[in-house]
Amino acid sequence: MAGFTGLCFKMKVSRIAWLLCKRSEVRRHTVCRTFTSGSTTQQQQLSSARGSICRYSTESSINGCTALLYRNHGNPSQVVQLESMELPSVGAKSVLVKLLAAPINPSDINMIQGTYAILPDLPAVGGNEGVAQILEVGSQVKTLRPGDWVIPRDAGLGTWRTAAVLAEDDVISLPNDIPLFSAATLGVNPCTAFRMLSDFEELKPGDTVIQNAANSGVGQAIIQIAAARGIQTINVVRDRPDLTQLIDRLKAMGASHVIKEETLRQHEMKELFKTCPRPKLALNGVGGKSATELLRHLQVGGSIVTYGGMAKQPVTVPVSALIFKNVKVKGFWVTQWKRTHSQDEGALRGMLDELCSLIRQGKLTAPACSEVGLQDFRKALDTAMQPFSSAKQVLVM
Repeated sequence: MAGFTGLCFKMKVSRIAWLLCKRSEVRRHTVCRTFTSGSTTQQQQLSSARGSICRYSTESSINGCTALLYRNHGNPSQVVQLESMELPSVGAKSVLVKLLAAPINPSDINMIQGTYAILPDLPAVGGNEGVAQILEVGSQVKTLRPGDWVIPRDAGLGTWRTAAVLAEDDVISLPNDIPLFSAATLGVNPCTAFRMLSDFEELKPGDTVIQNAANSGVGQAIIQIAAARGIQTINVVRDRPDLTQLIDRLKAMGASHVIKEETLRQHEMKELFKTCPRPKLALNGVGGKSATELLRHLQVGGSIVTYGGMAKQPVTVPVSALIFKNVKVKGFWVTQWKRTHSQDEGALRGMLDELCSLIRQGKLTAPACSEVGLQDFRKALDTAMQPFSSAKQVLVM
């Protein structure tokens, strides 16, 4: 019975893939490039990628991959399985990619648990973010070529696998002269930070932004992008045993001020605002009391933007803030932004180009990452779900 079920599933996957990518003639190229990276480990990964391009693009297409698949929603470490999958032929408007690295984000966990805003049809491959390298392109592909690095344009692509055949329009290219982990983690958190700093208030050098969850991936990107623009940041973090080291690390990134949650309700805030203006913009990734306290410190007419809710508590807005301070309460979801601007190629391309420029200048670095092999996924999933996690888990294929 188990064999029959597995056969049915394999036939279903193959059929769906065939419908997405009809067979056609494929242009194959031999490409070998020299890549630069910020670490020995990443250089080794890139060397492996170079070998893959030369090997596969001169021989027959890859016809299978290894993937982290889930058939039911639930505890990620229990429902996710490492399995083999067949790949379809490369169609005229599709590309064959080798996945290089893919992080484990909170949204990935929520999607597997079945609590995220969008859920793929089951069975599904986990992972919404990552960087891949083009191995082959279909005969009608115009914007990509073998050797290019690409990232997903939208959520739900399924990046926790060794290879995939994707539509040309599913991915967008990145320069391959940035560090591997910067590329792998570029599509969600830095893009979220970039848009929130750009779209809600007209921020100028010297202005102030206040945020909670300052040690998160989004929080670290906010600190660095704001610093590059000359914007001051007040960064709120939870108390923890290694608080001093965390404060030093965030300040080294460019944080102007780093305070504990409790400080938001204390007299120290009045002293702090003698050294910087009250914030025009508050960025909330927590919810609950933390969000309410951020809101209290906004200047008149300022905005609070919620992009996450780690506390799983509602945002409470004091009536006085609405009446007397005329604060604006808004939300942001980068997936929706990408879908809204899906026909505006320049919007996404321009943002990625600016972020990559900051990376090259050393003004935007990836969060601390722990490299994990695909076979060690259970440990990575468990670690990613722990509080006060000091490093992002990144699956390296």
